[in-house]
Order: sequence, then structure tokens, then C-alpha cells
Amino acid sequence: MRRALAAAGLVMTDLALGKPQKTGRNPTSSPEERALIIAYVERTKRAIAERCGLPLWKITDAQAIAEIEHTMGVRLLDRTPKGVEVTAYGRALVRRGIGAFDELRQGIKDIELLSDPMAGEVQIGCPEAIACGLLQVILARFSREYPRVALSVYAANNMQLQFPLLRHRKVDFLIGGLTKPVTDEDLDIEVLYHDRPFIVSGVKSRWAGRRNVALAELVDEPWLLPHESIFSSVVEEAFQSQGLIRPKLGVRTYSTYQRLSLLATDDFVGGESGSVLRFNIDRFPLKILPVDFPVRSWPVVIATLKDRTLSSVVQSFIECAREVATVMTPKGADRAGLKNQNKTISGVSA
Repeated sequence: MRRALAAAGLVMTDLALGKPQKTGRNPTSSPEERALIIAYVERTKRAIAERCGLPLWKITDAQAIAEIEHTMGVRLLDRTPKGVEVTAYGRALVRRGIGAFDELRQGIKDIELLSDPMAGEVQIGCPEAIACGLLQVILARFSREYPRVALSVYAANNMQLQFPLLRHRKVDFLIGGLTKPVTDEDLDIEVLYHDRPFIVSGVKSRWAGRRNVALAELVDEPWLLPHESIFSSVVEEAFQSQGLIRPKLGVRTYSTYQRLSLLATDDFVGGESGSVLRFNIDRFPLKILPVDFPVRSWPVVIATLKDRTLSSVVQSFIECAREVATVMTPKGADRAGLKNQNKTISGVSA
């Protein structure tokens, strides 16, 4: 029996080292897999030594394997006069151990990737008004500085309805406007700036040359507005505050790019947020109309989960967003030279 155990130890050691067996099998385990097998046997040897009060060197591989078999209640090796054969149980143990080791190895790779300050992945959720304005500048700047980071942007058009994207770990964070304070205790909310609405037209529109435009004059104009959104609500509130009916809707579309393109035809008036206009007014021939109307601003925020550890690259992206967003503050607008009629589009300036 002692000889059989010794043979069993040799087989498992050979298996760990990837040596050919007398049975004709030639294990092709990787160094990591062999290390797992050796570690499993060595751990059992230490447990036997501690329990019996013996030095570790007196515990053989064969004794460790016999201990594992006794604990599991199955044979890992068949001992015969012709040699030793690994049983189906033994192969299952090695196979599952290899699978566990592979998962661990993949986890280590993930950790290395997450801790690399110059590589990884960032997943962002935001409404289209942010995606085509503020975010496109952030993406361009960040991609130049971090070319090995993969960036993914997901639609989140009503931010307070999109918090499940955070809780289900579909995105790393959300950027967007909020209509009311957030009381969810599991979220961190950071205000980047305050946004506000502007009424605009094409530069050749009949309204573009006017020094003053009354809101009542625009009631019957064909308007371009997004579907239900913070901005649509603010515009409608402005009309109601002056006892006016809702403006005539020429086109209502979710596409910010489509609205800007149609405004440039000079056939419409519309409303857009500072977030959209600040980063697009040089790309489209648009004019901010001098309309006096009650302005209700709203915060544009970054929302994250409190109990989630963000990777280095995600934290770097958020810092980049903070830097780009400074142009939307009054001081940032001054520094950027935006104090003129058509480009005074900070969060609070008019």
C-alpha cells in the first residue's frame, strides 16, 4: 500500500510537471495549471504536518493525495500492478481547478487593466444634448491624451429615470441635467455647472436682425423643439408665465443635429440649451434672439454610485469633464472670450 501511495505521488507530481505518463497520456497543462496542482498538494501536506505535529519534509506527496481522497470520499488514482491511472474523479478535480485558476488569472488581468492609468474602458450615459455638445469636446480631448482607452456612450435622455443604468453597472457614470434634487442615498451627485435655455433662429431669419423680440411675437412661428425634456418644459413655462398659449410646433424631434440643421434653413425658431449652443454655434449659422423671458436654470451633474470603486481612467475622464465644463461657468466664459452677443452662453449669463 505504501508503494502504491508512493506511485500515486509520482503520478500526481508528474502530472503537475506535465511529464508523459506510462498510460500513454501526455498532459499539456500550462505553467499556471501545474502551479495550481502543486499548490493543492502542498497545502494538504502542510495541513497534515500541522495536525500530526510533524515537520513538513516528512509528509510525502503520496500521503497528501491519500488525504485528499479520504476527504472527498472518491479515488483520484487507480493503483494497479501495471501502474497508476488518473480516475475520472481526478481528471474532474484537475479540470475544475484549472477552470478556477483561469478565472483567477482573468481577474488579475482585469485588475491590472483597471489599475493602469493609461488604459481601460469608460462607459458614459448621457442625453443627446450633452452628447453632441459638452461630451464631444471631452471625448476629443480625452482620446488624444489616453489613446489606449475605449470609450462607450449610451443614451440616457431622462437622467432621473436612468439611474438603474448606474445601479446595474451598465455605465460608470451619468452626465445630464436634473429637474429636481436627488434624494437617493446610494448616489453621489456633483454639479458641473448650471444650464439655461436660449431662443434661436438662423442668421438670415427675419428675426435675426431685430434688437428686441417679444415672446408674444413668436407664438405663431413654426417652432423646433425636442420631445419631452427639461428644455421643452422650460420653454412652455416661459410662454405660460406671460399668459400666452403654447407655441406652434413646426417640428418636434429627438435629434439635436436635425434641429440645428433645420434652424439653419431660416424657416424656424427654436429653443436650445447652452450646452448645445456653446459647442455648436460655430458649426451652424445660428443667431441667439434677444428675447426677454423668464429664465429657469437647471444643474448639469455627474452622477456616480457611492459604493462603486471607479477605475483610474474613469476618474481621469471625470476630471477632464470638470475642466471642459469650466467654460460653461461665468468665469469660464470670460476667460474664453465669450462675452459678445452671439456667444455669451455660459450657464447663467444672458
